[in-house]
Amino acid sequence: MIGTYFTYTLLGLSLALPAGAMTVEMMKQGLKNGFFRGWFVGIGGMTIDLTLIILIYLGFSPFLTQPYIKMIMWFIGFFFLLYIGYDSIKNANKDILTNGKGEAVKRSFFNAYMSGLMIAVSPANIVFWLGIFGTALATSLERVHGIGFFLVAAGILSGILIHDLGLLIIVQISRRFMNRIVIKWTSVIAGVILLGFALYFGYEFILGLKDMF
Repeated sequence: MIGTYFTYTLLGLSLALPAGAMTVEMMKQGLKNGFFRGWFVGIGGMTIDLTLIILIYLGFSPFLTQPYIKMIMWFIGFFFLLYIGYDSIKNANKDILTNGKGEAVKRSFFNAYMSGLMIAVSPANIVFWLGIFGTALATSLERVHGIGFFLVAAGILSGILIHDLGLLIIVQISRRFMNRIVIKWTSVIAGVILLGFALYFGYEFILGLKDMF
């Protein structure tokens, strides 16, 4: 049982390592608004990860890969990433909290959580889950029931959590040596990257429309 937990902890850690829009948003929130708001972005993403684990366990993988479902997610992801990318650039010089001093942070934990949640609801994330880990996970889940399933889920989420905490600890150490100007331009760069992801999502949505019609 313990071996199963640690095996899937490593799986979750490897799942979280590739950098993407989630990593960018976590780093941006961590630099501007502190450790916990960056962490709440990650918790939002982990909510979707847990949902995917449950759906895979219940056999819903084929449904998640339906073209019209993927198009809906590309469409939602495009507008949401467009918004947070624009917001990141527009408000790059606002709500910056360095070394525990400065302006009060206005962005709520809920907003940070929803950012992570909406970024994770994308075909890129779903396909990555199902394509790379889904088959192996589904095969493994066939051999476990009851407490075994919870150990698998807990292991994967623990690995993702270790990645998120490690990333944010590095961000917090780094921000001690940054001034407001550096953090401002880091937020601008993060916004540009998020806009790039938004354009990619929009492009995939258009390709999906062409394939359907």
